[in-house]
Amino acid sequence: MEKKTVGIFVPYALLVTALFSIFIISLNKVELKPFEMEYPEEAFLAPSFELLSLKGGPVQLADYKGKILFINFWATWCGTCKVEMPSMEKLYQRFKEYDFEMLTISVDKDISLIDPFLRQYNLTFPVLLDPKSEVAKKNYKTTGVPETFVVDKSGIIVHKAIGPRDWATDETMEAFAQLILGS
Repeated sequence: MEKKTVGIFVPYALLVTALFSIFIISLNKVELKPFEMEYPEEAFLAPSFELLSLKGGPVQLADYKGKILFINFWATWCGTCKVEMPSMEKLYQRFKEYDFEMLTISVDKDISLIDPFLRQYNLTFPVLLDPKSEVAKKNYKTTGVPETFVVDKSGIIVHKAIGPRDWATDETMEAFAQLILGS
């Protein structure tokens, strides 16, 4: 009888332990070990860059010193990017008048596709161009799109999201309000 109990208990205990570990990591309570993490990651300085804007002219990360930054790598052909973009627009509209900037970086090779895409989805946030994915791959070491980095006013990455998110939830809006208005 004890063997059956132990047999059931061990997988259950492993599941609980795994879920608890995921919960702790999601709360960002895990001790950072910089030499074991791939740069850039949370708690690291955001890598600098200079890219052309879709509207023309060069844009440098340093131009936004002292602001909360939302840096998002995306492409017009990316289905999950299309899913998260409306919520990004809501976030942008909510905080664009504050010390906040959304820098979306398109990795599209054909930049003629970007403006029609923005119009189709009624997107107004700034778009930077990285058609060779140099900043995406070399500076930010992205694994795909979408990938987002939230940077605090001192230039430190405070959040990294791989894959799409709903950026317009009440909890997310409150977190950004605290980050932008509380710092």
